[in-house]
Amino acid sequence: MGRRISMATRKELLRAVRERYAGKGRVGKRRILDEFVAVTGYHRKHALRLLNQAEPERGTERVGRRIYDEAVRAALIVVWETADRICGKRLKAAMPSFVEAMERYGHLHLDEEVRRRLLAASAATIDRLLAPIREKAGRRRRRQVASSAIRKQVPVRTFGDWGDPIPGYFECDLVAHCGGVMAGSFVHSFVLTDIASGWTDALPLLVREQGLVTEALDRFRAVLPVLLRGIDTDNDSVFINETLVEYCDLHKIEQTRSRPYRKNDQAWVEQKNGSVVRRLVGYERLAGVSAARALARLFDVARLYVNFFQPSFKLRDKTRDGAKVTRRYFPPATPCDRLLAHAEVSEETKARLRQRQAELDPVELIKDLRDAQAELARLTHSGGADERPEADSSLESFLTQLPELWRMGESRPTHRQRPKRVRTWRTRADPFEAVWSDARNWLEQEPDITGKALFKRLRERHPGEFAAGQLRTLQRRVRDWRQAMARQLIVITNPATEPERRANPEARATRQTLSRSAPSPQPKPSCRAPSEKKKEEEAEKSWVRRKTLPGGPKGSRQEGDNSPSKPTNPKTTTTILG
Repeated sequence: MGRRISMATRKELLRAVRERYAGKGRVGKRRILDEFVAVTGYHRKHALRLLNQAEPERGTERVGRRIYDEAVRAALIVVWETADRICGKRLKAAMPSFVEAMERYGHLHLDEEVRRRLLAASAATIDRLLAPIREKAGRRRRRQVASSAIRKQVPVRTFGDWGDPIPGYFECDLVAHCGGVMAGSFVHSFVLTDIASGWTDALPLLVREQGLVTEALDRFRAVLPVLLRGIDTDNDSVFINETLVEYCDLHKIEQTRSRPYRKNDQAWVEQKNGSVVRRLVGYERLAGVSAARALARLFDVARLYVNFFQPSFKLRDKTRDGAKVTRRYFPPATPCDRLLAHAEVSEETKARLRQRQAELDPVELIKDLRDAQAELARLTHSGGADERPEADSSLESFLTQLPELWRMGESRPTHRQRPKRVRTWRTRADPFEAVWSDARNWLEQEPDITGKALFKRLRERHPGEFAAGQLRTLQRRVRDWRQAMARQLIVITNPATEPERRANPEARATRQTLSRSAPSPQPKPSCRAPSEKKKEEEAEKSWVRRKTLPGGPKGSRQEGDNSPSKPTNPKTTTTILG
């Protein structure tokens, strides 16, 4: 008989039947065993072993040898930050190149055992070691389509038509840096992605214009490591036009397009739009020449960092079984590594790539990337942008910050949240303005009175004037008043400058004038003589001076005593009057 219940239910049934089974005789055990086998579906011999064995103790933990200690974790954090916080599978593939480059430039000095363990860590181990670190650190209008004659000249290519092309066939797309508002003029990013290797490059376009697209293609052809053999675009009019068609015919470039409104036909470049462009630039609005120049400097650094030091996944195949889709990927590799391993790439090109890779410092690249992002953030944020400028922008200072950079939260200046504006204004008139004097007198007479009791008293004295929903407004006003009174009871002095303050009567008079100008509760009427009140005030001032003198209220120095005393540290002293 097959299993009819879940594993958790079978375990609960086993715990319930085991004790009863142990206390029965031969006939009783046979009946219990028959029933247990029928319900659980276990083999009879297996059920016998389960019922006869003792229940295992709970709460016992396996104590094993710890392989990856804090030294390995610290080195892993440095490499992870240098790799721009990529996932464990990609970091595992990039770990040897990053460690070798950082050691070559003197940024990382590892013990041989720590280095061996760091390189031996699996992708799952890397994710597990970085898990606590990772915890603490939105339809657009349809554009005017090209004429049908031009569209017929450009053939359609779907995602499944690519097969396994040689390096040099790129998908192209534009990323709009509009900040969520398509009105007006703003900068676009022209992105290219190689199908075979994943090599990605981008350039900013000040406006959407077909002439600028051809100029950008000239720039791409000059910096790409392989020959530009073909481009695949969407149906945007900036791509499907006579200018670009003639340009492709002149330079022997194959031009194809995707199906309208089918973004999956351009899955390669669409994925890079998010993982490269949006990850580095963000979603703020970029407009003007200054923003385009800053974006160009950012892409110059990103071209080297992404293509030489950022491993990525590449789809091997995809199978569908009903509603279930299974995808298999090649091991993570950088676009440079894929070009070096491709048989169609010439040895001269491979030699140039190896030489260029040996000249690059990943730590310097990530620092330049953060500096370019900070410059872009200063342009996008109003009033001067980045709220956390770096005090020292040297490479040594940046390297020392890498182990603790995760504590600051978001490391990309373009993605840091802007500080919220503090609200200091009112949208409605204060309903308690006319009766606040009475409420303040009650607060002075009864400091422990609650806001609810005060509101009830005001409603009794002024019937029909206050609604029940205004209780919270009064409670907030009472809270602000009590905070203001508490601030007046706190006096902050510096013991090092206290003798000078006592010897300077003008400064004392200025302090008394400022204290009188501060808002204070109205004094209660008193029937005492002025001389008695004056004596009490003088006594209170003398007590405050004794409390703020070095050494506390039991200090050896009194006012007017010039005898030497034990020196004290000139630290700020906070005295609470009460």
